[in-house]
Amino acid sequence: MKISGKLSVLFFALPLLLSSARCRAEVRLPHLISDHGVLQRNAPIHIWGWAEPGETVTVTLHDQHPQTTADKVGNWSVYLQPEQAGGPYTLQVTGTNTITVSDLLIGDVWFASGQSNMELPLLGFPGSAVLKNGPAEIAAANHPNLRLLHIPNNASMYPLDDEPANWTVCTPDTAKTFSAVAYFFGREISEREHVPVGLIDSTWGGTPAEAWVSLDGLASDAALMPVFATWAHVSDDHKNIPAMIRNEQREDAAAKAAGQPAPKHPWHPNLDSWSPAGLFNGMVAPATPYSIKGVIWYQGETNSPADRANQYARIFPALINDWRREWQEGNFPFLYVQISSFTSTPFEQWGIIRDAQRRTLDVSNTAMAVSIDVGEPDNVHPADKQTVAARLALGARALAYGEKVEYSGPLFREATPEGAGMRVSFDHADGELVLKSTGGFELAGDDHKFVPADARIDHDAVVVTSPSIQHPRYVRYAWPNAPLATLFNKAGLPASTFTSEDPVPVPCTNACK
Repeated sequence: MKISGKLSVLFFALPLLLSSARCRAEVRLPHLISDHGVLQRNAPIHIWGWAEPGETVTVTLHDQHPQTTADKVGNWSVYLQPEQAGGPYTLQVTGTNTITVSDLLIGDVWFASGQSNMELPLLGFPGSAVLKNGPAEIAAANHPNLRLLHIPNNASMYPLDDEPANWTVCTPDTAKTFSAVAYFFGREISEREHVPVGLIDSTWGGTPAEAWVSLDGLASDAALMPVFATWAHVSDDHKNIPAMIRNEQREDAAAKAAGQPAPKHPWHPNLDSWSPAGLFNGMVAPATPYSIKGVIWYQGETNSPADRANQYARIFPALINDWRREWQEGNFPFLYVQISSFTSTPFEQWGIIRDAQRRTLDVSNTAMAVSIDVGEPDNVHPADKQTVAARLALGARALAYGEKVEYSGPLFREATPEGAGMRVSFDHADGELVLKSTGGFELAGDDHKFVPADARIDHDAVVVTSPSIQHPRYVRYAWPNAPLATLFNKAGLPASTFTSEDPVPVPCTNACK
């Protein structure tokens, strides 16, 4: 029998249409709600998904059985009453079909994000960054109460509602490719608080902060508009990257054919990962309906070029406030790592970034882990992630869990002239400061030209002097890209980079214009 062209198309498309209709009719859950997951304790438990418009959906956990109806585009959502820590439990979702989610724990969920120093896994980065005691840490990573979910790299032009990743139980095999900082942090919190901990790893190396802020967040502050100018310059400067990469691949192939080692090539960022809001849309937005305890963050290196570093003081607080708006859980704890010490290049201003991060502590319910004393001047990925995670955990113990513990090194409070010097006072000094050497401080007069200065402890303050500055007006500490950490409190926590200048002047040479 001969079938006309239009009928033929319909004939062969009909099974696909019927299959599509069946798929739409089935109740679905996001990947975040999967076997082995952790639901946030002591907070409303949000369960959501998709179904046929108008379909009745019932969610069952313990003796809770809330029911809802999918809206006109198929979205549905319910909130369960808060539950205490425990498990494993089973969650059931019923519509025209039934979904059973098994081995669920109820505990604390922490969202870990940032660039490569948060991304660095227990396994390290092949051929470059390694982890302190990595093999031993991997072998010991058996923690049934620790659950891991790794969101894959994905940039998007609009906010996504799902991501292709599921929860796993923490084992040596699942932990080795997971964020080392997040793993060590979660391990300590789980052991100290005696609760299950779920960790969501949403990281991408070499990415700027503005890629992690929503477009709504960026548009909320006119002072953030230079972000888009920067993006325009980056786009223009990298229009030849595809051709450069193809040429590098040819050079690699030629070297291999000649039995020679592959030549070294400059690093090229993935432009999608630099687009404003691109990573928020692809790697944060899908998680914002999921209840969390808080966030841990490690990023800033990519924002350090001299022509961009001064923007960080606006971008980073905007990111924190943006995420809190998107999660709609109030001012949850936001804990972050101040970028470490790295020689880098004269065209980057790590001191400005570190000081901007210090100033961001003005945002409520935040804590900062200083890491300059465990940095490596010749390694942008220092190996000691255990210390970094332990300091983040101190912040969590104080802010999230109400423990009376010192969680910060000395933080600059004020500087006042004293004779030919400056008296610098600190918070988190514990009544006792420790100066391991007299260096690390600089003084400047009205001209803002800083010179090295001597420092001495006087009770709970530091007095800074220099014979070449008779009338000092400004003081700063640990300002170079790779500074020495000389000031600590009695808890052994290092002081933060700071400058008493306000606002921070941003030097720029022709190289960054």
